[in-house]
Amino acid sequence: MNSYVNFQELETNRLHLRWLEDADWPMIRYLRSDKEVNKFVKRQSAETKEKALAFIAKTINDINKGQLYQWSISTKISPTMIGNICLWNFSQDYKTAEMGYDLSPEFQGQGIMNEAMKAVLNFGFNKLHLDKIVAFTNYKNESSKRLLMKNQFIWNGQRNDPEDMENMIFEIFKENYRSNTSEPGITLNTNP
Repeated sequence: MNSYVNFQELETNRLHLRWLEDADWPMIRYLRSDKEVNKFVKRQSAETKEKALAFIAKTINDINKGQLYQWSISTKISPTMIGNICLWNFSQDYKTAEMGYDLSPEFQGQGIMNEAMKAVLNFGFNKLHLDKIVAFTNYKNESSKRLLMKNQFIWNGQRNDPEDMENMIFEIFKENYRSNTSEPGITLNTNP
């Protein structure tokens, strides 16, 4: 992978995007098993502590191999995980990645994922030097579609997801990306 960069924690005004830890297993179990959280997502569940810990171990291994960047989202007020966001599914030339994200419903509607997404887009384009970031979201998931469009993603109606035909594919290209850190209350810091 020609653009591999060591994992870096990210900070915004309100958030700490940090390394995933074994202590995060209860939130991983919840995010990957709760019916409401997963109503628009088809993915492997982690309904037990053992499965959640196995997911964390695999994720950390993939991060260490440079195949994935996944951040546990917490607020600066509390280290407790409230969601996560990742860049994964890199192209062979390491110029395209897929973004994935989820957030506990308790924290939705507060601009938290918008803030986290801005930090990860900045990292992807300015640290990893990606040319394109894609995101898959269910056509019924209005809040996810709004979030992506707010962050300059554009729906590519020419592409479909053969694994889930209900997904829409959104894309953002580096040449069309402009940092939205000028929004009130959003500043980004990356720790080396």
